[in-house]
Amino acid sequence: MYNPTELSADDRARLTAALKSVMGDTYALYVKTHGYHWNVTGPRFKALHDMFMEQYTELWTALDEIAERIRAIGEFAPGSTEQILANATIMPDNSQPDAEDMVQNLANGHDMLSTTLKKALDVADEIGDDVTVDLFTQRMTVSQKTAWMLRSSL
Repeated sequence: MYNPTELSADDRARLTAALKSVMGDTYALYVKTHGYHWNVTGPRFKALHDMFMEQYTELWTALDEIAERIRAIGEFAPGSTEQILANATIMPDNSQPDAEDMVQNLANGHDMLSTTLKKALDVADEIGDDVTVDLFTQRMTVSQKTAWMLRSSL
């Protein structure tokens, strides 16, 4: 029987780093999506405002799943914005882009998150942690579908 708390110290550290990387990019994309939800303008306001809300809500739920997986392998999840974002590669957007640029930026963000997820999935697969592989696979499915939907709305 596989028990993730019995991983070697090296494997636990590698898996935790992978999970924190996914958590960082998920959180960065959550913040960006939520900010765009608040600030979108233009003729597609209602449709984009609603779509962004659906997306940031889904990302928020994912953060809880990722944090709980970190705990399930016996480590502590990052507990502050600074700790979470220390592992992010997705950068904040401090400008005020128009609606079309928001959509493109979010599609690109989901592409970046998918790349982070693939790297993390490879680590989990190498370690043999099927549960984390499944989590990352599910998250990649959502990110790739979301990127496609965003691009389809351009």
